Amino acid sequence: MRIVMQPARRSEKDVDQHYQDTIVNPVVFDDHADLFDASTVAQLKELFPDGQARMWGIVPGKKNVNVSKINKMRPGDWVFFSGDKRVYLGGTVALMWRNKELAKRLWGTDHNDSTWEYMYALSGTRGFDIPVEEVRSLLGWNPNRNIMGITVLSDGESDTLQTLLTLDPATATPQPVDSAEEEAAVAAFDGELERTAQRAQRGEQAALKKRLLKGSTGQCALCGRTLPGTFLIAAHIKKRAMCSDDEKRDLANIAMLACTFGCDAVYEHGYVTVDADGAIQVSPLAEGILEVEAYIRERLAGKTVSWWTPSREPYYQWHRTHTFKASLTP
Repeated sequence: MRIVMQPARRSEKDVDQHYQDTIVNPVVFDDHADLFDASTVAQLKELFPDGQARMWGIVPGKKNVNVSKINKMRPGDWVFFSGDKRVYLGGTVALMWRNKELAKRLWGTDHNDSTWEYMYALSGTRGFDIPVEEVRSLLGWNPNRNIMGITVLSDGESDTLQTLLTLDPATATPQPVDSAEEEAAVAAFDGELERTAQRAQRGEQAALKKRLLKGSTGQCALCGRTLPGTFLIAAHIKKRAMCSDDEKRDLANIAMLACTFGCDAVYEHGYVTVDADGAIQVSPLAEGILEVEAYIRERLAGKTVSWWTPSREPYYQWHRTHTFKASLTP
């Protein structure tokens, strides 16, 4: 999936009103049945059985400057909303369509009498709190570069952000797959099959685990179960790839023991996090996955993590703002 940067400064009154009207408060399809194309509303209802979805739109721009960028977007792409020097919202493009009259009803027109007619519905939306300078640094951008208009990142930039921020795809319109093209891409692949960093990382993992696991058994920091060391890993509290060299060497604080029966996965993918008091916080998106919700309810909900300390809080805080599938900012 590609990543799209959507500028939307909520410090601007009109932008914040649009955000309230169609992101904080999802659009109910039946309220606008008179303007929806039958095919579009049918697809939306299939994707969103509860009959509502969060929506946003893009203006064509002067001399249709935005259209070529819009044409690069596809359902399944991830969108980051940014403004006021922060990335604050993310989600998956579930469906795209063009509807000038519906856009006018939802958002009106801008000072050029244009409207945000290239519309899209978002699924799997979650809150973030990431400084834009951190995104610039990750992607190797010029320190003064700003996200001024809709921007579709390259495949390489998208892969970097997707991997480092653990962006899981959400529901979107299925895209046709060209099997012959996929097979050709696999056959033509001549990249590295082994990465040279793996050996060093395994050595670091062994050193971390040795420090955390004092005997043949240990306690999972999240669920609290005492388990054989075989079923425990030294899980980085802050994603390792995002750590500075000093943070990687902070063996006393950077990692925790997490069990392979589920705790490592739900933490790694942001369905739970640890708040500033050490209590486990559950993502609202866990409710949409029955097995994940059941595991969290049975093993994690309501627990306080004894592993939390003030010296580890900065790492947990990073996880809350970058990886945790948080609620939207009102």
